[in-house]
Amino acid sequence: MDIDIIKKQFRDKFGDFGGELYTSPGRVNLIGEHTDYNGGFVFPGAIDKGMVAVIRKNGTGKVRAWSVDLQDYAEFTMEESDLPKASWARYIFGVCREIIKRGGNPGGFDTAFAGDVPMGAGMSSSAALESTYAFALNDMFFLGIDKFELARIGQATEHNYVGVKCGIMDQFASLFGKEGNLIRLDTRSMEYKYFPFHPQGYKLVLFDTAVKHELASSAYNKRRESCENATRIVRENGHPEVEFLRDVSMDMLYAVKEKLPAEDFKRAGYVIGETTRVLAVSDALERDDYETVGHMMYRTHYGMRDLYEVSCPELDFLNDIAKECGVTGSRVMGGGFGGCTINLVKEHLYGGFLIKAKEQFARRFGHKPKVYDVVISDGARRISQ
Repeated sequence: MDIDIIKKQFRDKFGDFGGELYTSPGRVNLIGEHTDYNGGFVFPGAIDKGMVAVIRKNGTGKVRAWSVDLQDYAEFTMEESDLPKASWARYIFGVCREIIKRGGNPGGFDTAFAGDVPMGAGMSSSAALESTYAFALNDMFFLGIDKFELARIGQATEHNYVGVKCGIMDQFASLFGKEGNLIRLDTRSMEYKYFPFHPQGYKLVLFDTAVKHELASSAYNKRRESCENATRIVRENGHPEVEFLRDVSMDMLYAVKEKLPAEDFKRAGYVIGETTRVLAVSDALERDDYETVGHMMYRTHYGMRDLYEVSCPELDFLNDIAKECGVTGSRVMGGGFGGCTINLVKEHLYGGFLIKAKEQFARRFGHKPKVYDVVISDGARRISQ
């Protein structure tokens, strides 16, 4: 992303530069899918693609914002009734409102922003945008809000001003990211730990199918209900201590198998297995054992395909090609029904994998997948000029 373009368009729109530069990244999740609403672990990392904003106090109660990518302008106050029409502007407005609800008092500002997080590819461009402004306003106006609360501000923005009932992983990763490290986050306790991720001789690459199947939202809700039902049945049959599916072992699940619909048993089995895989990856990363990491990634894909049933032909096709090409690890990343696979590839296999995957995918589905190389990077910060 060309910061000079953002600065130039800021000057063109608002006069002299004189602002501060802030950035927040998108994220990937190495392993731990559909575990967040089950009280389990996720394993995200911030990436080298994100949002960059120029922000300058303007001494008024108004926000004047310019989207460089969309070439669109919005102006609004921070009053609840002044919700902007443009969906992109609602992210900035929501951050301002959520800060005010917590007793903060950000002043008006002028801003221009742009990003290189691909939209709709599962790398959380929206969380990057929210985190950029939450971090920046906290810093510029000396609000004293800690980073956990900044993440909750971003999450509440999605809930209250965008209408997306997301978890907190995306905003957490965007704010807490650390170069060369993934973060294991316990979504129940919010405890977290950094794990070194420096796979020498490997590349981390995403293949975006560029498809999203309509089934996604209703299917997501059904799977969440299955998990909650399995948890309830286990709890009512001798385990009152069970709060989330994360607390259930496979032995406990098998003990109530006859009392569960077959579908709920499968869904719960995937989540319990995924919790085990996250912990196995934690151990593997501490000893730089990327073969085990890759093995667990494949097992996650098969679990999402066969037990949770949230994969799709495009994702399975890419996963099969990865296996054929000797890729160390590959799986669907995100909720499923489309989106990306995340792949851990040895550098000497990378070129051949790229060519074969793009050509064969295009032959089968009529278009090439998009390819994004990613590097694990730092979280939200001010950029020195």
